[in-house]
Amino acid sequence: MVELKTDTSIDAMYAAGQVVARALTAVQEAADVGVSLLELDEVAHGVLREAGASSPFLGYRPSFAPTPFPAVLCVSVNDAIVHGVPGRYRLRDGDLVSIDFGAELEGWVGDSALSFVVGTPRAADLRLIGTAERALAAGIGAAVVGNRIGDIAHAIGTVCRGAGYGIPDGFGGHGIGRRMHEDPGVPNEGRRGRGMRLRHGMVLAIEPMVVEGGTDDYHAAPDGWTLRTNDGSRAAHAEHTVAITDAGPRILTAR
Repeated sequence: MVELKTDTSIDAMYAAGQVVARALTAVQEAADVGVSLLELDEVAHGVLREAGASSPFLGYRPSFAPTPFPAVLCVSVNDAIVHGVPGRYRLRDGDLVSIDFGAELEGWVGDSALSFVVGTPRAADLRLIGTAERALAAGIGAAVVGNRIGDIAHAIGTVCRGAGYGIPDGFGGHGIGRRMHEDPGVPNEGRRGRGMRLRHGMVLAIEPMVVEGGTDDYHAAPDGWTLRTNDGSRAAHAEHTVAITDAGPRILTAR
């Protein structure tokens, strides 16, 4: 069931989204050679505390997970696509880092992700990240009243496939509101004109993921959470929480 949010509720979700935006900015600024992933998680935790917000990630346990998620931040490095668990690993020059973060504020949730390179970037990494960001922008551009979910999926998939990249099979965006994951699902590849029609008041987390090697396959790491590319190639992830409005898409997690 899809819940249509009121304009007042969308404003409240914007407040939650801005906590997410501040945390992602703070984490990216803190990420440097020698900094551990646990230290980045603590930076994000500090933003939550300052805002009086809580984490929808910490303790989250979907059906596939062997244990509850132990952190407030997902940090996926190099061949990790999503759901990376922060640990003692210390960042190295040239690491490609994807960070995904959510915040719950006064009962409403925001969710966003970005990717960047620590230290000296490879041209291939910048192209990969740029493609994820262009795919996100294309998906947001299709998130207008009267379009369908398939129009968002097609826009994302066209950018990713056009660049020669893989799209992790079975993963994509989702509705969001009182809970982090709500209906409808938002695939990262699809056909125009298919799926649910978009209406004012729908709020979606749109999140393309791209795999450099061009394959869609992945596997779970021993921690049961981190998803890694099967071919060992690098991956990038970009995400925003977006409200569908009569005035056009409103990015609630804009940084």
